[in-house]
Amino acid sequence: MEDSERYKKGLEIRREVLGENYVDQAQAKVNEFNSSFQELITRYAWGEIWGRGGLTRRERSLITLAMLVALNREAEFRLHIQAAFRNGVTVAELRELLLHSGIYCGLPAANAAMRAAEEVMSETKGGPGSS
Repeated sequence: MEDSERYKKGLEIRREVLGENYVDQAQAKVNEFNSSFQELITRYAWGEIWGRGGLTRRERSLITLAMLVALNREAEFRLHIQAAFRNGVTVAELRELLLHSGIYCGLPAANAAMRAAEEVMSETKGGPGSS
């Protein structure tokens, strides 16, 4: 697949997973300094990795959330909570992921992620199906 095709596919997947509004806002902030980075994210993270078979988007979301807890990347974690809900992850599964993360990533990381998840769900009125 050509890079331009991978970018187009990546942009489509990115919109489906992260939502039109988020991607439109990110695209509006593209400038000379960050354009290469935004293109890389869209082409490879979304077009190449999220576009692969082998795992469902739901599974990719759960894996992504767990890795973001482990890395203590709160901003990305918050973004991917909504993406996970769009991909079919339930509130109960998110709760289990955070409990599991407490053991393998450490309680401070899981505690921070739990707070962030509660805030995101509160802001969106509860999680899946809430927009």
